[in-house]
Amino acid sequence: MRSEIGKFELDRTFEEREQINAHIIDAVDRASEAWGLKITRYEISSINPPQSVKDALEKQMRAERERRAVVAHSEGEREAKINIAEGNKQQAIMLSEAKKLEQINEAEGKAQKIALLATATAEGIRKVAETIQLPGGHEAMNLRVAEQYVEQFGNLAKENNTMLLPANLGDIGGTVAALTKVVSAHK
Repeated sequence: MRSEIGKFELDRTFEEREQINAHIIDAVDRASEAWGLKITRYEISSINPPQSVKDALEKQMRAERERRAVVAHSEGEREAKINIAEGNKQQAIMLSEAKKLEQINEAEGKAQKIALLATATAEGIRKVAETIQLPGGHEAMNLRVAEQYVEQFGNLAKENNTMLLPANLGDIGGTVAALTKVVSAHK
């Protein structure tokens, strides 16, 4: 019995009683075969190790419980760190996707603005061209060109210290006529 129990760790002897019983039956049966006996049953009812062995077992069990607690704690921390990292990763992805959608929306908005502005400009130019063809249209255009010429010339005088003056400054009508010829030539 000592030989069989000695093959197991002390804390496992209670778990392995059936196996220990089977090995002892086999060993005793072989030894008693010469006498004509057949051993069919053997049962360990209790194992009472000395107090020093009990103390050693208790220390071993306490150490094992502490080891399991440390392992469980470290696994918990590991899982928490993985969850935090996964959360940060998902947050970064979502922020990136939101920024991408924002940029797409801004680009689409700018494209629509450009398209609307181009359409409005084209419509305005078309209406100006139609209006010029109407009776009095050329005269109205000449007046508008003269107004803008005088306005822009006045702005130049306000903003710059140095100014280039046209040779025929006194002949604004001639300048407007020259501009009108340029516009008429492009018809």
